[in-house]
Amino acid sequence: MKTEADKLNKEFEAKPPEEILAYFLRAYGDRIALASSLGLEDQTLTDMILKINPRARIFTIDTGRLFPETYSLIDKTNMTYGIRMEVYFPENKPVEEYVRANGINAFYESVERRKACCRIRKIEPLTRALSTLDAWICGLRQEQSVTRTGIQTVEWDETNRLIKINPLARFSEQDVWEYVKANHAPYNVLHDRGFPSIGCCPCTRAVAPGEDVRSGRWWWENPEHKECGLHKR
Repeated sequence: MKTEADKLNKEFEAKPPEEILAYFLRAYGDRIALASSLGLEDQTLTDMILKINPRARIFTIDTGRLFPETYSLIDKTNMTYGIRMEVYFPENKPVEEYVRANGINAFYESVERRKACCRIRKIEPLTRALSTLDAWICGLRQEQSVTRTGIQTVEWDETNRLIKINPLARFSEQDVWEYVKANHAPYNVLHDRGFPSIGCCPCTRAVAPGEDVRSGRWWWENPEHKECGLHKR
């Protein structure tokens, strides 16, 4: 399947996102979905996807530690587009065991404990969501961080054994903002308060103008560690 993904990438890497999405949504039907973190990129893709197919699948992961503004955006997105976004939650027992053994905010103590928290709260529910799919759509962009510069438009996700589509791989932050404003897509109000990238509340902070867009995520760690494991590279 990696060979097929490489072939598709060559075919679509220079295509506009809408054309990429139209092809893959048609090709995979209900076996493809957008994995949305409710960030600016995913709201852009949500708008694009639902204009192509109003019944397309979109899911998100509720880690239990999201910002109130993110929960509000889930509701606003559902109401704006007349959809019911699929929401996946972590299994309660591993969360309880982690907190009991390490404390409620143990992710500040080491990269290992932070990644363990991400694995329980994010990766496990993602794995369950992806088990229903043959391909998934993501809002990754090459310029987001040092861990994402090599992103391709179409990739083979070896970990999950799926085709992975990144229609905005070559989009700039300005491109995303221009789309959202031109199409009146709902977005997280935290973006207007200095949060270019938004994850769990205790692991995300606002950044200063000119700082890297991912510098507010897990800010106590080195840049090369700033992934949760959802997008292994």
